[in-house]
Amino acid sequence: MAQAFPFSAIVGQEEMKTAILIAAIDSSIGGILVLGDRGTGKSTAVRALAALLPKMKAVQGCRYGCDPAEAAGGCTECATLRPTGSTPKTHLIPVPVVDLPLGATEDRVVGALDLERALSQGVKAFEPGLLAQAHRGFLYIDEVNLLEDHLVDLLIDVAASGENVVEREGLSVRHPARFVLVGSGNPEEGELRPQLLDRFGLSVEVKTPDQLADRVEVVKRRDAFEQDRGAFIAQWQPEDERIRKQIVAARKRLPAVSVSDGVRERISSLCATLGTDGLRGDLTLLRAARALAALDGAKAVADEHIRRIAAPALRHRLRRNPLDNAGSSTRVERAVAELLPA
Repeated sequence: MAQAFPFSAIVGQEEMKTAILIAAIDSSIGGILVLGDRGTGKSTAVRALAALLPKMKAVQGCRYGCDPAEAAGGCTECATLRPTGSTPKTHLIPVPVVDLPLGATEDRVVGALDLERALSQGVKAFEPGLLAQAHRGFLYIDEVNLLEDHLVDLLIDVAASGENVVEREGLSVRHPARFVLVGSGNPEEGELRPQLLDRFGLSVEVKTPDQLADRVEVVKRRDAFEQDRGAFIAQWQPEDERIRKQIVAARKRLPAVSVSDGVRERISSLCATLGTDGLRGDLTLLRAARALAALDGAKAVADEHIRRIAAPALRHRLRRNPLDNAGSSTRVERAVAELLPA
C-alpha cells in the first residue's frame, strides 16, 4: 500500500480537517461531503485518515472485523467464533478506509454469492465486497456526484439500515455494514441526488488557497513528500501522533460532555430560522458540536462550538430561496450572527 501524505502536513483547509476529526470521534454524525476545486487536497486528507486513526479491537477470525464488545455478536460468523457466554479472541486491526471506484460493479460493492457451489454443495459461499471491508470504518467515494444511480440506491439503503443484504436465486446473505460515508467532488460536474445528500452529516467546502504564502507552502511540502516520502512522513510523525492521541482522548471524553437545554433550544432555533427539512439537521448539529467540544477538551457544549460547526452541518440542508440569491454558507453565517452573536 502506498504511503499516504501526513494529515498534519496538509496546509489550511481547516473546515475539512475539523469535519474529518469530528467524524473520527463520533461516527453517529453520519458521512462527510467534501466539495470544491480540483487539486485542493480532498482525497489527500481522506487517505491520510487511514494512517492517523488508532487501531481498533475486532473478533479474531471474523471477515467483517466485528466489535467484540457487541454482546449480541456482529454477524453469523461471530456466532461460531464466540459461543454463548464465552469471550471471543480478539486482535487489533487498522480502521478500514476503503475506496469505492466509480466503475465498480454491484457484486464488487455488495459482495458475490457463488451459486454453483451453493447448489452443488449446499454451502453459502460468499465473497465479501467493499461494504463488508468498510464495516466500522470509512467508505470513500471520489467524484461522488458522478456515481451511478443503482449504486446510489444501494448506499442509501445500507447507510440507513447498517446492514448489507445480498440475495441471488433464492439465497440470502446478510452482514453488518456500518461505516462513515465520505464523498468528494467538484460541484461544477453535477449535483448529488437529494436522497444521498441527506445521508451526509457534514458538508464542507474547500477552495484553492488565495494567499501566496499558502500556495508556496503547499507546493513546497508536496515536493518534499515526493522527493523522499519516508523522511517527510518521519518529520510529521510526532504531530500526527499528537492528533491521534487527541482523537483517543476525545472519544473517551465524549459521553461526559454535557449539553444544556439552552444550547439545545439555540440549535433548534437556528435550524427553524433557516428552514431546514426535517430534524436531521438539529441532531447532526448537536452531535457535531458535542464532538467538537470533546476535541477541544471542554466539559460542555458552548455557543462557540455551534458557531464553528453550524455551516458544515446545515449548508446542504437548506431549501432554495428564490428571494435570496445568497449562497447557503452565507445564509447560515447570517443566521448564526443574528441568533448567536459572538
